Amino acid sequence: MKKFILFSLAALAFINVSAQTVDSVITAESVKAPKTKKDIPNLANRANDHLVFQVGYTGWAGIPDTITTSGFSKSINIYLMYDFPFKNNPKLSMAFGPGFGSDHILFSKTYVGIKDQTSTMAFTDMSDTNHFKKTKLATVFLEAPIEFRYSANPETGKGLKLAVGVKVGTLLNAHTRSSDYEDKSGNTINNYVMKESSKRFFNKQRLSGMVRVGYGNVSLYGSYQFTPVLRDGFGPQVRPFSFGLTLSGL
Repeated sequence: MKKFILFSLAALAFINVSAQTVDSVITAESVKAPKTKKDIPNLANRANDHLVFQVGYTGWAGIPDTITTSGFSKSINIYLMYDFPFKNNPKLSMAFGPGFGSDHILFSKTYVGIKDQTSTMAFTDMSDTNHFKKTKLATVFLEAPIEFRYSANPETGKGLKLAVGVKVGTLLNAHTRSSDYEDKSGNTINNYVMKESSKRFFNKQRLSGMVRVGYGNVSLYGSYQFTPVLRDGFGPQVRPFSFGLTLSGL
């Protein structure tokens, strides 16, 4: 909770300073002149960034030395959000809506005991015996992001954009996908895929913080999950972080 509070305060301060910096470039003449109907932005046909699609790299914070990830682990998220501008300042708005978030963590020569009837979830190095060459651990969440947004040009949707917020999610699915069964020397024993699914070890809800900075419909994002992936006492208390590219529009 302390991390969440610090994240929120830092992100809000960042947006406030950035917004003031952008707005400070207006001329002294425009400051003196009273607002007319022409000066009020027409937001009727503006791009509200309803559709938000994200893809990026993801990792685990707090991962112990006994667990080794490999390859490009990724996050893929898609949200349908509704944007509500502030009446007194249309450059600022609040947005929220439903969507799906997924993390795909990759392991090499590691047994991930997602269906084991044990007290903790196993991550076992199998490099000195027969093993699957690659294993992916995937989690999929139904999520509800809430964003505080700043847009330098709300009429067109172009220009600098900033956003900060949180995501609340509930776990829909957790599964592993293992492929290429081979011996300790790397020789293929059987070229097949094994899939296993279970939510037993995992936290059913998650809370994440997020921030975006970009121009127009393209931005960079970063996120950090405050709640651990696994339930307390069921495995290492790792927390996913992610950063990557956001495409928004409509």
